[in-house]
Amino acid sequence: MSASAKPLLNTPATPHTALMAPLSTANSENTERWAALAARDVRADGRFVYAVRTTGVYCRPSCPSRAARPENITFHATCAEAEAAGFRPCLRCRPNEPGLAERRAEAVARACRLIDVAETMPPLADLARAAGLSAFHFHRVFKAATGVTPKAYAAARRAEAVAAGLPKAATVTEALYDAGYSTASQFYADAAGRLGMAPAAYRKGGLGIRMRFGVGACTLGAILVAATEAGLCAILLGDEPEPLVRDLQDRFPGAEIEGGDPDFEAWMARVIGLVEAPGTGLDLPLDIRGTAFQQRVWAALRAIPVGATATYADIARAIGAPTAMRAVAQACGANHLAVAIPCHRVVRSDGSLSGYRWGVARKRDLLAREAGG
Repeated sequence: MSASAKPLLNTPATPHTALMAPLSTANSENTERWAALAARDVRADGRFVYAVRTTGVYCRPSCPSRAARPENITFHATCAEAEAAGFRPCLRCRPNEPGLAERRAEAVARACRLIDVAETMPPLADLARAAGLSAFHFHRVFKAATGVTPKAYAAARRAEAVAAGLPKAATVTEALYDAGYSTASQFYADAAGRLGMAPAAYRKGGLGIRMRFGVGACTLGAILVAATEAGLCAILLGDEPEPLVRDLQDRFPGAEIEGGDPDFEAWMARVIGLVEAPGTGLDLPLDIRGTAFQQRVWAALRAIPVGATATYADIARAIGAPTAMRAVAQACGANHLAVAIPCHRVVRSDGSLSGYRWGVARKRDLLAREAGG
């Protein structure tokens, strides 16, 4: 995890003193609303509004206006409900209009669409103009929402286009130019990191890449372990071994995939030991390949202590992209190294277990083992 990453712990916002009193007396229905209002929690925007009798105005929970006296506050589920009660929208937070986060998300989505359809990377000034922001502000907003800069996003999208086009192209050069690269050197500079191997080898389904693998059984079902010369590249779990082998072969049909030798059998035994006791750790090298954003997410996952969990929002904050929860979830789903990169430690904001590539039952079992249950 990078030095700039933030700890995976939620720290409560400093509440308004004037709003603390009702927290102990509010009924169960409104307790969460009072807490959100006290913290000016932007995540509560859109879930309800609050109105102030003395001003006749209703606001978002995150409104920066001066705190009103608790006895003058009423809660309303919608803007329409507040207006029906005779209140008018606040001119500062504009609760009846799209929120700042929503407007920024749409601006970023619009920029992503422009990048996706452009033959070459649009100038930053043009993207910012389309978003209605200054270039400096747009750059910050884009990175906060996606976890990467506009330039890095464009590079990743072009790399994806190359990956999709390589198997069908007559030559590597043809695939590069079709994806929008003006010179081959632009892509080759970091091709191996993006594809996991040289472009020519990727185009041929991993031709020339040597992989050792083994299939066995553990208490979670079937397990496949594969490694390149750089280290472990896959730890897959499933009900039956055949689908796991097909998964590996489909990803690299041209690779030289062979059964493990005695040394590799020892590696596999250590991986199975990790699955049986996730808290023991794994001192084997990993061949971790992915986009820059995925690498950051996976590093954050490996920083979650054994026996602890983190939410998608926690991970997004830890990598400096607090609004990129959906992208974090996608990066977790793209993980090919079960347990070694512990995506099973990520839970929903309410603590419940969300989807897991290898099944929620296995996720629950792994967490129980780490907790000593």
